[in-house]
Amino acid sequence: MGNKAYKFRLYPNKEQSAFLAKCFGCSRFVYNHFLRLTTDVYAESKKSLRYKEWAKLLTGLKSEFEWLKEVNSQALQQTLKDLESAFVRFFKKVGGFPNFKKKSNRQSFRVPQHFLIDNNGFLNLPKMTPIKMVIHREMLGTPKNVTIFKIPSGKYYASIVTEQDIPHAPLNGDKIGLDLGLKEFAITSKGDKFENPKYFQKSLRRLKIRQRRLSRKNKGSSNRSKARLAVAKIHERVRLQRQDYQHKISLKLVSENQRISAESLNIKGMVKNRKLAKQISDVAWGNFLTMLEYKGDVYGCEVHYVDRFFPSSKRCSNCGYIKQDLTLAIREWECPECKSFWDRDINAALNLMLFSESKIPLEEGKFTPDQLVEILGMNRDTGSGQEATGAA
Repeated sequence: MGNKAYKFRLYPNKEQSAFLAKCFGCSRFVYNHFLRLTTDVYAESKKSLRYKEWAKLLTGLKSEFEWLKEVNSQALQQTLKDLESAFVRFFKKVGGFPNFKKKSNRQSFRVPQHFLIDNNGFLNLPKMTPIKMVIHREMLGTPKNVTIFKIPSGKYYASIVTEQDIPHAPLNGDKIGLDLGLKEFAITSKGDKFENPKYFQKSLRRLKIRQRRLSRKNKGSSNRSKARLAVAKIHERVRLQRQDYQHKISLKLVSENQRISAESLNIKGMVKNRKLAKQISDVAWGNFLTMLEYKGDVYGCEVHYVDRFFPSSKRCSNCGYIKQDLTLAIREWECPECKSFWDRDINAALNLMLFSESKIPLEEGKFTPDQLVEILGMNRDTGSGQEATGAA
């Protein structure tokens, strides 16, 4: 059994939009209130508050602010659970410190129970009339919860999480290495290249014009709201184009191969490069690798990563020679040892495929792969080698 989410478009009327805005506002207020409270308490007494303490304090907060009682109480409780998850991720060093929610960003709240989808395609939520929902595909499984959210362009969506038996395909196909780049979006060890569409770059001129118009509007005016909506629609179009392109490529790769070896990229560190930050953000490598992972679980494809410091582009995949003076501008090079002529991206993809399964230490410039095999073979016959292997 596993969980699968379905996203459907919502079309609320004016009254429903007003009530959804109230739900968004109450959830945002509760989140920000307890985030501030937890931060202040920890700064004064070094005591950490968690969901149990927040849930008790939420009752008193409703007595102080009567308008919190107008929305679904479970939605406010789910907001506290989201806040606790944010703190857990921070302490595990998976994410940053929780940020305060803003009205201008994506708005959402979650309903875990007492929602229903009728035969006419309407979504029934507690304390409000049924909302029109476009169900564009069949929804399987048992619904567990629904998240209502509004994106900056003004569109409403419902994300329904269902529990169902998800079949997993058997392992099949070939094994490939996958190198991600900026000139081409992805390059495989078979020589296949997927172009980089540069959707954000293509929309940059139109986006600059709209942002200039937005900067001239007075804050709080209706014209500023219209200008902000125009900017948000451009960003939404770029996001949807990028998602559609990456969905198609990831599906093709995981359905044709049983193992994909890629490089473990430090994307957060790479975007600090002021010359390439915009291009790196545009290709969205992290989102693409996430697609490969969850689709690989379904289609029977294993995704493995090679250490980010492994010199995949500099190492000749034929003999193991490392070209130390290989710069980013050099796209093709000839190995001085074996005279092999390489496209740097295809060579990197071949190295990623070869070294993802190898137990040879990935150390730059010390030994060739053949030499390392001989050294490790000699160490296995000695006592020190056996102790080192056992400790590892």
